[in-house]
Amino acid sequence: MPSLPAESADASGLAPPRPSRGGALIAALPGLLLAALLGAAAFWLAELPWVRDRLHWSALLLVILIGMALKSLAPIPDATLPGVRLAHRPILRWAVAGLGFRLSLPELWSIGAPALLVVSASTLVALLFGWWIARRLGVPEKLGLLLGVGGAICGASAVVAADSVVQGERRDAPLALGVITLLGTIGIVLYPALERAARMSDFVYGVWDGASLHEMAQVVAAGFGVSEEAARVATVVKLARICLLAPVVLYLGWTLRRHHQAAAWNSTGWLAKPALDLIRRVDLWLLCVGMAGVGLQTGLADLRAAGLRPIAAATFQWLVLGVTSYSLAAWLCR
Repeated sequence: MPSLPAESADASGLAPPRPSRGGALIAALPGLLLAALLGAAAFWLAELPWVRDRLHWSALLLVILIGMALKSLAPIPDATLPGVRLAHRPILRWAVAGLGFRLSLPELWSIGAPALLVVSASTLVALLFGWWIARRLGVPEKLGLLLGVGGAICGASAVVAADSVVQGERRDAPLALGVITLLGTIGIVLYPALERAARMSDFVYGVWDGASLHEMAQVVAAGFGVSEEAARVATVVKLARICLLAPVVLYLGWTLRRHHQAAAWNSTGWLAKPALDLIRRVDLWLLCVGMAGVGLQTGLADLRAAGLRPIAAATFQWLVLGVTSYSLAAWLCR
């Protein structure tokens, strides 16, 4: 009679017990420590003047680039894999739930109903078009969903939030982040030039900038490229766009039959500013830890294999978003 393998059963014929929660946590510590160190490094780099004021790269983008570079240069040690996976899924989901602390209704009402209508309508058009054009170009379904949400709403944060319910392939989130960052960086230079050519008012330009550029840092940079007032308006309009993230992610969670916990907990502005700033800072760090887990599981070869179709889909979506939001802003916000 053949004997059972040692690893599949003990002397009584029963399977070995699963590791305890304490044992699983200990096994995850090396990977969590690595992700936390990468998050801290990204925080530090994002605050450097030449990164903050010239590149306008967020800590989320930096941490995923660092993680991808490490993955591409050398294999990630096996001992860190449990913690990296923990950072990628559970921790990232907790951090996504904290995105609601970035929203405040009093700030949103300050820009007026016409500007809010511009944001809502143009974002909806861009979201639907982005998903449609991704399918038409043959972009993988889950990557197309991430590109659509990230391009229509708020860049990296939107990609992270959407990926918590879409559960894309390991390269999808980094690829979506890279494409969106590329386009938004072009926009920082392009938008002020278009403002001068079209002779927009500061308010119309601010609404257009906030309604159509991807990342908050890019919106602010393009706003200050024209005036301080344009940057102020653009920042508030961008916050209005971010408000649309929670319902879109909930919709994706419902359509994909997955449960997602996200709420705009500070929507009424009831938290004191010092406490709110601290919570936002901690939440951003947790997002960086989670995105480190994504980057450490994705190499540059994974991105090269994706081809040019994702870039084309995101570019077409941006063009539609830009034209729609400018047309509405010029009409409603004169």
